[in-house]
Amino acid sequence: MENRWDFLEWLGPDTSTTVFMRLEDAADLARAIAVSRSWRQFVIMNSFSKNLCLKICPEASKFSQIVEVNSSTTDPEVGSSTATEWRRMEREHRIYMYLLHCIVSPKGFRDCILHCIGASSTDNFPDESIENTLEPSDRVDMRPSYWSSSGQRDPGVPESLTYRLGSDLCVINEIKIQPFKAFFQIGHPIYSAKSVRFWMGHSKLSPELESASYLSDENEGQLTAVDNYVWTYISPEFPMLQENILQSFKLPRPVLCIGGVVKIELLGRVQKQAIDDLYYICVCHVQVIGRPLSPVLAVNILEGDGGSILKYFPGARDLGGWHAFGARHGQMGAAGGCNQAVLNTLLEPVLFADDGDVSGEEDSFPEPAL
Repeated sequence: MENRWDFLEWLGPDTSTTVFMRLEDAADLARAIAVSRSWRQFVIMNSFSKNLCLKICPEASKFSQIVEVNSSTTDPEVGSSTATEWRRMEREHRIYMYLLHCIVSPKGFRDCILHCIGASSTDNFPDESIENTLEPSDRVDMRPSYWSSSGQRDPGVPESLTYRLGSDLCVINEIKIQPFKAFFQIGHPIYSAKSVRFWMGHSKLSPELESASYLSDENEGQLTAVDNYVWTYISPEFPMLQENILQSFKLPRPVLCIGGVVKIELLGRVQKQAIDDLYYICVCHVQVIGRPLSPVLAVNILEGDGGSILKYFPGARDLGGWHAFGARHGQMGAAGGCNQAVLNTLLEPVLFADDGDVSGEEDSFPEPAL
């Protein structure tokens, strides 16, 4: 016991901060929290969980405020100002660690599309409407099912398809698109785009218009107007194959879609229609693969450039998700594993050997600075 020394005391706060800022895995941060009470305090006071979250998913910088919503939310804070500030930092740490878990966890991914908002153009509404892209097959009752753009003489004219997701906060990993093969035309041409790009963000439409469930030829252009949206992420451009298969476009990293709107931009045209000598883009199926974060996490978009409020509902927490997270890291073995005891530190206080007497309030939070 006499030979024990603390890494943080030996290096000092500046060098220790440099080391912690280089961590790139949420599990490593969880292990650090479990080392001792002083390490846990150091991690929380320096907002390392928030910094790691922003490093992995820069969209999280749009959160101007975070709130934990539970039965005691409206109760006034009691105790000294130092204790109040420490409780605030603990809440922020807990919420960002949960968000990190949601971003890196491989569980719970599925098609997140709730309904269609509209297309930039439609050739024959409603028979060739964007609504057809939600149908997994390119034929329904032996009839073709697809969306078609209007025809253009210029092959460089882009098109777009815009969708509303089932949650205002989703982690998106990939998007799948299947170009349409016109099996009823001579030569069975495939009306793919040359490339695609993805936009994610939130709508500025009124609640009445946004909640409209019926897409018509008249309101489609109004719903998809560029000025109606704020985009917080724009992907790189991906080449598309001229093949009638469900093509997967994996994003370079998990993307936090804040606001629940995804626009698929279809760039360039490759196929002319023989009957009118115009270029078209046709799509028969679209999937936005991600993980909805509701009901545990929700977001309120503020007007103007005020950012957004991230809301955390611990009462709705999916504990199974945390167990899956622990199991995944536990499979790494003793050399790199992260056991359940470590993961528990993300959600509740842990007693360490160096805690001493924590029965009084003055001993339950650290000094305001190291």
